[in-house]
Amino acid sequence: MQLYLLAHNPTDSVSEGFLPAAAALGLDVTVLTDQPEAHRRRHPDIRALDCDVRSLPAIVTAISGAHAPDAVFSNSDHLQTQTALAAAYFGLPHKDWRATLRVKNKVEMRRFLAAAGLDTVWSRELRAGDELAPLAEIDIPFPCVVKPAEGVASEDVVLAGGRAELLARCAEIRLRRPEATLIVEEYLPGELHTLETLGDGRRRHVLGGFRTTLSPPPHFIELRHTFVHAHPEPVVAQVLSQLDALGVGFGSCHTEFVVDQERARLIEVNYRAIGDQCDLLLAQLLGIPLFEHILRTHLGEPLPDDLGARTDGAARIDHICAPGSGTLTAAPESLDAVVDGVRLAYRPLRAIGARHDLRHTNRDYVGVLRAAGTDSDAVARVAESFLAAQRWEVLP
Repeated sequence: MQLYLLAHNPTDSVSEGFLPAAAALGLDVTVLTDQPEAHRRRHPDIRALDCDVRSLPAIVTAISGAHAPDAVFSNSDHLQTQTALAAAYFGLPHKDWRATLRVKNKVEMRRFLAAAGLDTVWSRELRAGDELAPLAEIDIPFPCVVKPAEGVASEDVVLAGGRAELLARCAEIRLRRPEATLIVEEYLPGELHTLETLGDGRRRHVLGGFRTTLSPPPHFIELRHTFVHAHPEPVVAQVLSQLDALGVGFGSCHTEFVVDQERARLIEVNYRAIGDQCDLLLAQLLGIPLFEHILRTHLGEPLPDDLGARTDGAARIDHICAPGSGTLTAAPESLDAVVDGVRLAYRPLRAIGARHDLRHTNRDYVGVLRAAGTDSDAVARVAESFLAAQRWEVLP
């Protein structure tokens, strides 16, 4: 059976999750990508075809000129709508392209939820070329957040405490992203959580979620994810009702939300599996072939009524950020170990000698630590001990 996997750059989710899952299912994989050499370097045996994966005609042409497809799939935030339309073109199982489009664009998601009467968040859209001057005149609830309408990885997501700061933040982002549409919206207070779901269009499984620890404002860098086996039922029900309204229910979905006074409010919906190695941790913790299940849905196979997921796991994942701009001169090597019943997996994300300028986003990560066990106190203790014993050094 032939799987076409659409991607930009190589990711851990694809390399350590979906490609091994495809091999386990006996699938023949072709990667369609605008970065074929990067994929070939990481996976010398993979078939990677050069393709403008942002273009539906280019995708259809590439597939039509090769082996007949049995599934078209992507785990990229940027490619869900193109993937859904391409799969639909070939008569294959797919996400609703209208849902992928409305959740990718944060402006459209806010409009849709407000029109459905589910949640109204004060927001204003700033298209490329729009003047910033009107922001000095309108009534804005401060503090507020400004971010790209289709951004990822916390890039250019900042908190503004007042009007002058907001205008300055917007101007800074415009310099870096002159073509981007921005959204200015009210700050939603509350603890940040995620909900991870998997569906086949008929049934949906809630896989649990994470409690997210963020960096201090004004930026929103995700520093830690602590596994939560089950959020309170009323909270889950609120999140799922909003996902239903948005049309989300096929394949994997990673939803970020805050809870304030028992009210769940969506921050963003990522219609794919959670990334930054949290998906790898989730599969390990639940003890299920998560990536195979996801691919099976795109092959048209129904999910079982019971995934057989374990419920006794405790875990957290720590994302280590560079302490400053410059060249990485010291950092720990890759490690797998078991300490006091806790499985540790540390992976460096940047090579010694690599230079990087801080961007105040998830792109600043230099390493990631996964810790999993059955006792949350032991997991926290072992993870903290490991981190305290390591050194990450950056020289200007």
